[in-house]
Amino acid sequence: MNYRQIAILEETRQAVGTAEIAGESEEIAGGWMAFAGMGSWANQACGIGMAGPVSDDDLDRLVDFYVQRGVEPRLEVCPFVDETLITGLAKRGFELREFENVMFRTVAADDDVRSLLEHGWPPGLELVPVDAHDELQTRTFIDVATSGFRPPGEPVSDIFFQVSRNTVAHPRSSHYLALIDGVPAGGGGMETTAAVACLFGTSVLPEFQRRGIQAALIARRLERARELGCPLVTIHTRPGIATERNARRLGFEMAYTKLIMAMPGEGLAVSP
Repeated sequence: MNYRQIAILEETRQAVGTAEIAGESEEIAGGWMAFAGMGSWANQACGIGMAGPVSDDDLDRLVDFYVQRGVEPRLEVCPFVDETLITGLAKRGFELREFENVMFRTVAADDDVRSLLEHGWPPGLELVPVDAHDELQTRTFIDVATSGFRPPGEPVSDIFFQVSRNTVAHPRSSHYLALIDGVPAGGGGMETTAAVACLFGTSVLPEFQRRGIQAALIARRLERARELGCPLVTIHTRPGIATERNARRLGFEMAYTKLIMAMPGEGLAVSP
């Protein structure tokens, strides 16, 4: 499988998955655009331009979709998109906001991923599957698993909580709450399709970091992908952070880097 084939599978998974957990979504130019409320990370379009040219009408519709809802138009741009998407975004004043690396690895039936943990299984660590019907467990999981995506001490916003709750309840997802001697320490999720599984939304509380918990969360979700018979696993990461380093140690390699683009406008809210 080449990098373009990996990108088609992964960008399609992300586009569909984001649309399914958002409150509003529409198909567009081979992908989906989604909106989940003011201040939600799900306010973005994914998968656009992977299947062919993107028309001016498509991009005008994308801009209108977000402007009418009071937020900046925002989308993720894969390096394998049709060039019409790039020229169309430039004409409309879209700006580069950040880079995101997409890494991958395959998982075989006999793959012993725990043997790759540099210091073995962390002492006192238990990874508990999250039950979406257990309100207390779900709230605890969301609190710790999203801690790395908001300023220290800032509570989970209502919008962030609702989208996270939708993610936990998603039928193709698996989530794990990390406990150290019974104390919540972190967590992470995974969405699985027939072709690809993606690891996402992982955080470890500061007081429990540097104990190998994040690496163990990656290993457990790789095992879960193997259990589900999914041969390809991806993970998204900002360049150079701990997630990228841990993923490399557990056999992931780079597939491609994509761009997060947004169109600023007076009175339009910025989505995280």
